[in-house]
Amino acid sequence: MANQFVDGGGNVIIDERAQGLNPGVLVLLVVVGLLLLFFVGNYALYVYAQKTLPLKKKKPISKKKMKKERLKKGVSAPGE
Repeated sequence: MANQFVDGGGNVIIDERAQGLNPGVLVLLVVVGLLLLFFVGNYALYVYAQKTLPLKKKKPISKKKMKKERLKKGVSAPGE
């Protein structure tokens, strides 16, 4: 609803009031809300998984690699 006023100089002043939310603001609020929900949900799942899932098992080290590591440290491998 627009109200029209005429000032002293004969100019017409239209007084418009904002009616409801701007569609751009509404879309922005929905997108920001969904992103926030996504990140909060991911964090919650991450925390839950850290508490409940068992630790990852390490791969066994091959004998060849173990021998190389011992030689680097200066410890002679048994049988040499």
